[in-house]
Amino acid sequence: MVDDETMIAIGLGCRKGCTGEAIAALVRSALADACCSDAPATLFTHADKRNEPGLAAAAQELRMPLVFLEAEILQQASGRAATRSERVLRLFGLPSIAEAAALAGAGPASILLLPRISEGGASCAIAGKGKA
Repeated sequence: MVDDETMIAIGLGCRKGCTGEAIAALVRSALADACCSDAPATLFTHADKRNEPGLAAAAQELRMPLVFLEAEILQQASGRAATRSERVLRLFGLPSIAEAAALAGAGPASILLLPRISEGGASCAIAGKGKA
């Protein structure tokens, strides 16, 4: 999913009504924690989150593309997730939307650069291309 110019995939999850400001702040914090603030990036999340205005607002504020992934694609990457949320597992059948989205977005050989972090109703994880 990540093109040759994009070096990292940022996976996002959020509770209903989470603000764009909260999501963008968490992404900035995650990028700083992963020491990749200057790397080209794309945001990825679950297709069921299409109607969350906070995600679109965060993408606009961060000036990053936002890609919605279907559940089947996220499920394929979920086995490589490092963390597990029982709530997300009940609602979506995934251990972590953020980690599955980041790993799926970065491709089949991707690795987590930053496991899921959460704050203010949002979660974020960062993945990069692994060695083929």
